[in-house]
Amino acid sequence: MNNCSCQNSSNRETLLNRIMSLNFAVNDLTLYLDTHPNDTKALCMHNEYSQEATKLTEEYQRLYGPLTINFTSDTWDWIDEPWPWERGAY
Repeated sequence: MNNCSCQNSSNRETLLNRIMSLNFAVNDLTLYLDTHPNDTKALCMHNEYSQEATKLTEEYQRLYGPLTINFTSDTWDWIDEPWPWERGAY
């Protein structure tokens, strides 16, 4: 028996965790670059992680709905989703 809803939930959680990890790394690298602006390796990592986070955020929002207020949509049905405390820990 194939449990698609469980697999979908797992994929959603994995994608969200990856996005959060990338955003953390981007923020951390931003702080580092504030004091080490000539570190080209750190700048390259910052740019790479920023691009990947943007790509994955767009994918997540296309599949599951908005993560930010900047999400554009033809509908405003995100409010019908369970609230974080209603669906368990992510």
